[in-house]
Amino acid sequence: MNDHRAERLQVMLSPEELAAVDDFRFKHRMPTRAAAVRELLRFGLASADVDAAAGVKSSSFGVFGRGPDGHTQEDPENGTGG
Repeated sequence: MNDHRAERLQVMLSPEELAAVDDFRFKHRMPTRAAAVRELLRFGLASADVDAAAGVKSSSFGVFGRGPDGHTQEDPENGTGG
């Protein structure tokens, strides 16, 4: 892979998504969040052929479920979001 990174990509994450990235990062002893995101992106692209067809909302590709008002739904079994 080319290590020249000429493009910057900004991504907004929910607190739960950021925690998942950080958990992955620390579990795999990665030096930065950016490195963890690149690795997760590589895994995702390798494992799934996603057809982002016209009309599909970006929220359909979130890590955690959302309620009708856009907020994280609470899990009734353990009282947490996601």
